[in-house]
Amino acid sequence: MVRKTRINLLTISILLVCIGVVMIYSSSSIYAWEKYGDSFYFLKRHLAFISIGILFTFLAMIFDYRVLRKYSRPLLWAALILLVLVLIPGIGREVSGARRWFRYKFFSFQPSEFVNLAVIIYIADFICRKADKIKMLVQGFLPPMCVLGATVLLILLQPDLGTVIALGSVVLLMLYIAGVRGRYILTLILCSLPALYLLVFSVPYRRARVLAFLNPWLDPKGTGFQIIQSQVAIGSGGLFGRGLGHSQQKLFYLPAAHTDFIFSIIGEELGLFGTLGIILLFMLFIQQGLKIIKNSQDKFGYFLALGLILMISLKAIINIGVSCGIFPTKGLPLPFISYGGSSLIFDMVSLGILINIARTGEYP
Repeated sequence: MVRKTRINLLTISILLVCIGVVMIYSSSSIYAWEKYGDSFYFLKRHLAFISIGILFTFLAMIFDYRVLRKYSRPLLWAALILLVLVLIPGIGREVSGARRWFRYKFFSFQPSEFVNLAVIIYIADFICRKADKIKMLVQGFLPPMCVLGATVLLILLQPDLGTVIALGSVVLLMLYIAGVRGRYILTLILCSLPALYLLVFSVPYRRARVLAFLNPWLDPKGTGFQIIQSQVAIGSGGLFGRGLGHSQQKLFYLPAAHTDFIFSIIGEELGLFGTLGIILLFMLFIQQGLKIIKNSQDKFGYFLALGLILMISLKAIINIGVSCGIFPTKGLPLPFISYGGSSLIFDMVSLGILINIARTGEYP
């Protein structure tokens, strides 16, 4: 049963990656030709990232994942140091006002993706170490909140509110399932609301995104343009779509068509059945992930798998929700499908760790 679960999880992930390869070429070829004179520009880079991801997935599958417990703190410190370094001019690369990347020639690295993994490993280890004190405020709840607070602060300086929301949600859910009292979490959320309000409405572009989300037609050629074009793409696909490669919104109407809004292009070219197919694959991925969590042989594997499944699931839900206009624009890629080196590689690393946990469960 466990072997079947990991085969199913791997098969679903391969299908998502293959769909991503096809849709990235379809959505980016014309833009790539216009900007770089090479219609295969983004496809070739994406295939290179997949090759790197396959290597790291294999490495994540073959070692004993429980070794990660010993390195949870060094990994966390390394992640925090990278978050500091990326903010330094000349080291971190600034794109569209955000300083989130290290870039060397064709290779770019977004440290926040590594941070997600490092924090999940640390929280899983913390829950194991403090199992008998996890219900206590000072010893069980405040220490991980201090770690999360420092991480969130550094990510917000980039700025990247979408990653903060996703990571914060994952950590709080992990702690709640571990036994942290619900009133501590609820109090933290309520106390965070004023700060969230200030983060959104004191920053012009975030305020514009929220207002555009509430009514994109107030500024259809400005802040509401991307949401409107995304909904036009999904709506114009109908049941069966315009046909693969026949999207019109990718012709410089929909920004980030091959990254954050690739789901919209899938809806336009493959129709409602195409988008429902993607959603079904993610639902099956979550289902197989839950089986791995259930069959985990130790508490660390249980919470590590839980954190990884939650992170991938939330990123998928947020991305699809943004494309459909259910959530404000967040800038999170669609796991395994969107173009994006760091995100794809760490999604594949997460897959490798999940298969590792499942494989260990097969041989108790």
